[in-house]
Amino acid sequence: MPVLTKVGIGNEEISNISNKRIKAPLNIVRIPGLSDYEEVWETQREISAKVLEGAENTLILTEHKKVITIGRSGGDDNLLTPPEKLKNLGFQILHSNRGGDITYHGPGQLIIYPIFNLRRHYLDVHRFLRDIEEVAIKVLQKYQIDGKRVEGRTGVWTESGKIASIGFHVKKWVTTHGMSLNVNVDLEDFNHIIACGLEGASAASIEKIVGEKVDFDEVVDKVIDAVGEVFYNS
Repeated sequence: MPVLTKVGIGNEEISNISNKRIKAPLNIVRIPGLSDYEEVWETQREISAKVLEGAENTLILTEHKKVITIGRSGGDDNLLTPPEKLKNLGFQILHSNRGGDITYHGPGQLIIYPIFNLRRHYLDVHRFLRDIEEVAIKVLQKYQIDGKRVEGRTGVWTESGKIASIGFHVKKWVTTHGMSLNVNVDLEDFNHIIACGLEGASAASIEKIVGEKVDFDEVVDKVIDAVGEVFYNS
């Protein structure tokens, strides 16, 4: 089986690909610092082609620079702040081929991109969505947070608001894009959009619920553990 050894992003190569936490055929790519959405999107395309050819499934973990992305079912009408003003405030606005409506990514938010060949698990996209939600629910349990599903919607919700958003693209049973988990993110940044196109929906974060900032790298480790438990039973 071909093994992914290096991944290009921008003008650099990421070689910190490893899997030391779970016993599973899974590459884990941790992109440090604040990453550019479009560059990571291109990286996903590179990796997904390799996964389709037989490379191991890959989990990308990162934080993005401030960006508002609009999915296939979304539109600019869910922007509450004019685009020019958003750009002046440091936000990028992009249309994406992921599923879903409009969402925000930024510092303090963990981005989880599972690039999985579903033929190695099950040929069921809806089950995959539920399993990704389960990853977030298990992580939240570690912080005594009760994460819940809401019938008819994707993502994970709490009593304080939505804490994890999900949007995927699937081609030839290989997934790209993924889930965002609000860790220490500035929730004020969500006020510029109607998140997921849901009027009146509020955003929550682990920090907001527990009352203090949490160790971001610790959350990363808990996500890796939960992915192993949900998808590989490790």
